[in-house]
Amino acid sequence: MMKVFGHKNPDTDSIMSAIVMADLQNALGNPATAYRLGELNKETTFALDYFKVEKPEWLTSVNENDQVILVDHNEFAQSVDGIEKATPYLVVDHHRVSGFNSAEPLFFRVEPTGCTSTILYKMYVENNVEIKPHIAGLMASAIVSDSLLFKSPTCTALDKEVCLKLAEIANIDIEAYGLDLLKAGTDLSDLTVSQMLVIDAKAFTLNGISAEIAQINTVDIDGVMTRFDEIESEMSQVVTEKSLDLLMFVITDVMNSNSQIIALGDRTDLVEKAFAVTLEKSSAYLPGVVSRKKQIVPPLEKAIG
Repeated sequence: MMKVFGHKNPDTDSIMSAIVMADLQNALGNPATAYRLGELNKETTFALDYFKVEKPEWLTSVNENDQVILVDHNEFAQSVDGIEKATPYLVVDHHRVSGFNSAEPLFFRVEPTGCTSTILYKMYVENNVEIKPHIAGLMASAIVSDSLLFKSPTCTALDKEVCLKLAEIANIDIEAYGLDLLKAGTDLSDLTVSQMLVIDAKAFTLNGISAEIAQINTVDIDGVMTRFDEIESEMSQVVTEKSLDLLMFVITDVMNSNSQIIALGDRTDLVEKAFAVTLEKSSAYLPGVVSRKKQIVPPLEKAIG
């Protein structure tokens, strides 16, 4: 039985891709089970509840006896503990390829789409496997989430085309459902600062620089920033505990497509260089920036040189 999972601190695409990939593999005669590598956020929970799908079991580690499928990530730093010991069968992702090593040949598919679920849709079509309505709903949810309802610069024409086809199969009004999905993910009222910093955080090694970039979606940046002192204090502890060179917290306004960032660590100079800003009290406003994958990580890598 193959184990299928996305990255740690999973977002909607990570969870949905694991469930969908397991469904596809089982349809192809390859027994597989979907897992998650962390708590679900409210957006993901909303989608699973809407389509009446159980959340996957939490997987904490793998070993040399495990055959695995990675979705929505390929960097070992973002994957399950023990991943370097397991045998990868397949990787399907839409992010940069970095630090991936395998002792044996495998299927490796990375495409420049806005969402992993867009690639999975193509795999269903290529293998002539019918997409069930609830599976289509999960895939459409992932695309809406990653594309911010088609407003993110990562969204491609293919993502939108596929999402509309999936919405038809799932029998949902994608605009109405998509807005409800995004709004569900912006409710931060009962989250602690420590939870906000891990709910969608990814670790990166950028040319030798140890970095972590956490991101949350909101409709009220100012409301989140009222907790600045608490956020800064918690971030300082994370930097120390994880020996990070840079920790960025990206607060994204999903309605107006802008972000406020808070940056701590010894290499905050990279943030100022990458985005041509001056950090004031460790913070800066980045108009038009919403994508960690396309608008944050690449400029940081370029700033490192």
